[in-house]
Amino acid sequence: MGLTKQYLRYVASAVFGVIGSQKANISYVTLRGGERGRYVAVAACEHVFIWDVRKGEKVLILQGQKHEVTFICPSPDGVHVAVGYEDGAVRIFSLLNGETNVSFNGHKSAVSIIQYDALGARLVTGSKDTDVIVWDVINESGLYRLKGHKDVVTQALFLKDKNLLVTCSKDSFVKWWDLDTQHCFKTLVGHRSEVWGMALLNRENRLLTGSADSELRAWDIRYLEQEKAEGEPKVKKGKTLLDEDEDEDKQEEEDESLEDRILSCKKAGSILREARDRVVSLRTDTKNRIVACHGNDSVLELFTVLSEEEVQKKMTKKLKKAKKKAAKSQEETGEEAAEPVVEKMLKDEIIRLMNIKASAKIRWVDCLSCAGGELKVALLLQNNTVETYSLKTLDKTPTANKTARLTLGGHRTDVRTLAFSSDNLAVLSASGDTVKVWNRSTLQVIRTMACEYALCSLFVPGDRQIILGTKSGKLQIFELASGSLLETVDAHDGALWSLCLAPDQRAIVSGSADKTVKFWDFELIKDKESGQKRLTVKHTRTLQLEEDVLCVKFSPDHRLLAVSLLDCTVKVFYTDTLKFFLSLYGHKLPVLCLDISHDSTLIATGSADRNVKIWGLDFGDCHRSMFAHDDSVMFLQFVPKTHLFFTAGKDRKIKQWDADKFEHIQTLEGHHREVWCLAISPNGDHLVSSSHDKSLRLWERTREPIILEEEREMEREAEFEESMAKGDVPVVPGETQGEAAPAGKKTIETVKAAERIMEALEIYKAEARKMEDHKYACEHAGKEVVTESPSPQPSRYVLDVIKKVRSSELEVSLLVLPFPYIPELLQLFSSYIQQGLEVELVCRCLFFLLKIHFGQISSNQMLLSVIDELRTNTLSKVREIRDVMGFNSAALQFLQREIESKEDVMFFADATGKLEEKKKKRRKRERAILTIA
Repeated sequence: MGLTKQYLRYVASAVFGVIGSQKANISYVTLRGGERGRYVAVAACEHVFIWDVRKGEKVLILQGQKHEVTFICPSPDGVHVAVGYEDGAVRIFSLLNGETNVSFNGHKSAVSIIQYDALGARLVTGSKDTDVIVWDVINESGLYRLKGHKDVVTQALFLKDKNLLVTCSKDSFVKWWDLDTQHCFKTLVGHRSEVWGMALLNRENRLLTGSADSELRAWDIRYLEQEKAEGEPKVKKGKTLLDEDEDEDKQEEEDESLEDRILSCKKAGSILREARDRVVSLRTDTKNRIVACHGNDSVLELFTVLSEEEVQKKMTKKLKKAKKKAAKSQEETGEEAAEPVVEKMLKDEIIRLMNIKASAKIRWVDCLSCAGGELKVALLLQNNTVETYSLKTLDKTPTANKTARLTLGGHRTDVRTLAFSSDNLAVLSASGDTVKVWNRSTLQVIRTMACEYALCSLFVPGDRQIILGTKSGKLQIFELASGSLLETVDAHDGALWSLCLAPDQRAIVSGSADKTVKFWDFELIKDKESGQKRLTVKHTRTLQLEEDVLCVKFSPDHRLLAVSLLDCTVKVFYTDTLKFFLSLYGHKLPVLCLDISHDSTLIATGSADRNVKIWGLDFGDCHRSMFAHDDSVMFLQFVPKTHLFFTAGKDRKIKQWDADKFEHIQTLEGHHREVWCLAISPNGDHLVSSSHDKSLRLWERTREPIILEEEREMEREAEFEESMAKGDVPVVPGETQGEAAPAGKKTIETVKAAERIMEALEIYKAEARKMEDHKYACEHAGKEVVTESPSPQPSRYVLDVIKKVRSSELEVSLLVLPFPYIPELLQLFSSYIQQGLEVELVCRCLFFLLKIHFGQISSNQMLLSVIDELRTNTLSKVREIRDVMGFNSAALQFLQREIESKEDVMFFADATGKLEEKKKKRRKRERAILTIA
C-alpha cells in the first residue's frame, strides 16, 4: 500500500466573547449556599454560564452539546437548574458540580418555557411545537403531553394548592388544565392578539396577562366548591323524542356550567403600560409582590401588588377623604348629601412602582426579593450585556442603583475582523465600536479600545501596534502597550474592505469601495506632544480600478497582487509596475474572499455564489470549482506552509479543504448563526472564528489523524440516525388522539435501547436453548446435570440491560419493541417478581406493556397462565414492599419523637438556626471588608 496524505483533526477548544445569548432568558441562581442575588445564569450558545455579578467573573459553565439553549429555570431548592434546548431536549444540571444526570426528550422543536411546581417534583415544559408536557423529576419520566394550543406556548404555571395548570400561547388563548384528568376545562378568549406573558398574584386569586398591546389585563379567579356543582342535576332521565330540542339547549347550558365547575375566571380590568409595543417578558419576584415587564425598548416598568390589608388601609383613607369632602360640601350648600361610597379599583391593588432605564434595549428580565424590602433586578440586554440594579421598595420614592454591568468579556456588536499575532499568543477582534486583544491561552481580555466600525485588521510586525480599516474609509493605528489611538488616517472615500501586509513586512496595501487600491509604507515619525518616535503610514502609490474593491492579497513572493472586484472577477497585477497580468473570471456573484498559497502557485477564491474555485497563478487556469457552502462564502485562508485551506460561510459552518486533491477534509460545526470571519495562527495550530451569534470560538489542531473514508462514513451514519429519529412515532392501540398523549419522543437513543433489549432477549433464548440441550444430553448419557453455573444467569442479563435504559426513555423504548418479543419478556418479568428483583422497575415495564398490547395479550391463550401468575405474584410482592416502607417510615417517626422528647427541641430546627447565624456573621464580615476597602 502506497503512502497516503495525512490530515490532522481540528477540534473545538473554547467559546468566548459571549456574555449572554439573546435566545434564552436570564435567571438568578444560588450557588453552594452563597448570597442570594449574587449569581445569574445566562445562555451562551449551547452552554450556560453562571456569572458572579459582584466580581464580574464566570464561576461555572454548564456544558451543552450542539444545540442552542432556549430557556433556563432554577429549581425551588436552588440546587438544580433545568435547561431547555433548540432540539426540544430538557436537561437538569446540578449547581454543585455542573453535571447533568437527568434528561428529557419529548418536544419536536425548541423549548419555549420551563416551570417547576412548588415542591420541585414536577416540571412543565412548553415548546414551539405547541405541546405542553408534564415531567416527573424524581422518577425521571414523562407523565403526559397536553395538546390544545395552536401556536408557541409562551408561559405555563402550576397552582400551588390545587392540581391545576394554566398555560398561555401566541394563539391568543389562556388555557386551564385539570391535571387529575389531563384535560382542558376552561379557555380564556378575551385577548385579541398573542399572549406573551402571564403571572399569578394575590395568593393565586388574580391572573395578569401581557399581550401585543399596551394593556396588562387582570382576571379575577374564584375557586368553586365541587360539592355545589355535584349537587346540581346533571342529565335528566326519561326523555321523549318530543323533548329533543329542549334537551340540546339544556345540554349546552350544562356544558357551559361544567367549565365553572372548578373555577371561574372573569376580567377585572387592565393596567396601561407606558410602552406601546408588545410585552417581551413579564416576570414576578418569588413572593409575587413585584411585577416587572418591558417591551422592545430600554425601559423596564415595575409594579407593586398590594396585599389585602394594605388595600383595606388605602380604601379606609379614601373613604375618610370622601366623607370630609361630603361634609364640607354639605356645610357650603346646606343640603344633606348621600353617604359617600368608595369602590375598589384595580389601580388601587396594582400600583406603578418606578421605571428603570437600561443602557440598551432589554431582552429578558428577572427579579429577586431580598431581606429589608430590597429588590434586585437582572437585565439581559440585546447588545450582549448583563446589568443588575438594586432598589428599596419600602421607600416612598424608590431609586434604582446600578450595582453591576458585565461588558468586558464580549463585544456589543458582531465581530467583523480577526487577526493573530506573530507569536500565536494574542488574538485581535474588532466590531462596530470596540477592538479587543485577547490572551489565547487564558481567553482573558488584555486591552479594550474604542474604535470606528472596523472591517479589516492586522498586527504590525513586532506585535506592538495594530491597524484597523474602517467602514468610513479610515486607517486607525493603535498602540497596545498604552491602549491608545496613535493616528487616524483618511485613506479612502468609501468603505475600506481589505488590508494586507507586504511579504517584506515594510508596507501594507488597502482596498476600498472607492475603486482604488493604495500602497502604504511604515514610517517612524517624531510625535509633537511627547517628543518620542511613533509609527505612522505613508501613502506611496495608488491603483485605480473600474469597480469596487472587495479583497486584496499579496503573493508571498511579493511578485503579484490579487484584487477582487465587484464585477465578479479577480484581477492579478505585477506588484512592482502595477501592470495587468491575469483576469480570473467564472464566479456568478462577487468574490468576497481570496488567498494565495505559501509557494505562490495557487490562488483560492470564495464567492457569494457559494462556490470556491482553485486557480493556478502561472496561467490563470481554473483547476477545480467546488460547491463549498449552502450560503455565501465569507472568508477563506490557507493554513501556513500547506496547500490546505479553511472556508467560512453564512451556513454556520467552517470547512477544511485540500487544494491539491480537491477534497473536503472536515467540517467544524458549532456556530449558531452566520460565520463572518476566521483567522489561522502563524504556526497553523489554532483557528479562531466569529459569528453573528456574538461568540468567538477557538479551534485546536490535535495529533489525531483523519481518514477521509471513515469521516464520510461517520457523516452518512449521522444523517441516517437523524432521519431515523425523525420517523413516525408508534401509535399506542386504543389511545385516542385527544388532549392528553404520552410524553416521550422517538429518538436515536430510544431506538438503540430497544435494539439492545431485543439483542439481550435473543442471547437469553440462545443460552436457554443451549442449557436445555445440555440437560437433555446429560439425561440420555446418564450423567449428573450441573444446574449451578459460576457466570450470571442469562435472565439476569436481560434485567441488567433494561436497568441501563434511561428512565425517561424506558416507555418509548418498550413501545418500539415488536410483539413477538413480548411473551418472552412477560415470562421473565414473572420470574423477576418471584425472586424480588427490581420489583418497581419490572412493574412499571409490565403495566406499560399490558396497556399497549392489551388486545393481543388478552386474545393469546398461551399467555393466560403467565398473566394469572403475574397477577398473584405482583400483588403479593408489592404488598410486601409497601409494608416494609410503612414499617421504616413508622420507625423513623418514632425515632424523631424520641429525640425531640430527649433534647426538648424540634428535629432539625437547631441545625438550621446555627446555619442562619453563620450566614449572618459571614455577611457582617463581608460588609466590614467592603467598607475598609
